[in-house]
Amino acid sequence: MKSKINIPPVPAVLLSIISVQCGAAIAKGLFPQIGAAATASLRIGLSAVILLIAFRPNLFKLNTKQWKYVILYGVCLGVMNMVFYMAIARIPIGLGVTLEFVGPLGLAIFGSKKPVDFLWVILAATGIALIAPWTSTGLNVAGVLLALLAGIFWAAYIILGGRISKIMKGGDAVAIGMLFATLVILPFGIFGGGLSGLNPKLLGLGAALALLSSAIPFTLEMRALKQLPARTFSILMSLEPAMASLAALVFLQEYLTLKECFAVAFVVIASAGSSLTARRAKL
Repeated sequence: MKSKINIPPVPAVLLSIISVQCGAAIAKGLFPQIGAAATASLRIGLSAVILLIAFRPNLFKLNTKQWKYVILYGVCLGVMNMVFYMAIARIPIGLGVTLEFVGPLGLAIFGSKKPVDFLWVILAATGIALIAPWTSTGLNVAGVLLALLAGIFWAAYIILGGRISKIMKGGDAVAIGMLFATLVILPFGIFGGGLSGLNPKLLGLGAALALLSSAIPFTLEMRALKQLPARTFSILMSLEPAMASLAALVFLQEYLTLKECFAVAFVVIASAGSSLTARRAKL
């Protein structure tokens, strides 16, 4: 007899966040051995295999519109992950996630005319200003720019995800999207030479990375979204930068300066605040 473990929605989201950020820490640990591009290829490729087996989407039943959006969704997903990995290869994970969060934060605030939303813009801008490498001895400039670029792709990913959710099943869309994401980034992993040195140990770490970063959080979030209001879910997801910093500290001994901790805090508050006021405006 099979037992079913029911996790309450709020703990499920928190476990999802922890899973994703622990996965990011594992990924960064692989960078010295196979590089960022190969790590992204390994994670996305194995995630695609897991999700395709789990959801078994019928590729022959997709119409032209569905193909169009699922391909764009997959390309965006793949580039977003590879660019983000290239960013955290150069800067601490906590700061990378904080900078990347500017994408969905900007998307949440864009078009709003409520005065309180300008407060969230100011807080987020202050956080970014604190992180910005104003001197040659500061953070890696390329890393900062790559993290911001990943944020732009994250915003595009959210928009495409919203559109594709209206014309396809969520599991099918993610599984097929992961397949196209793999096709986009796999050449970078192959021609970069990182995948040539794969061994059973690295494949095992790659499988753990795929589970922690994709399969487990996706399942937890989908279950939570059935029970949680979108506002509550968005506020909980705002904890990602802080959890990323904590995971990097525990697994990689990456320490943030006091100024950088304030930067993370400002972005977390701005993201949570914008989610709260944006959702309230629709109630």
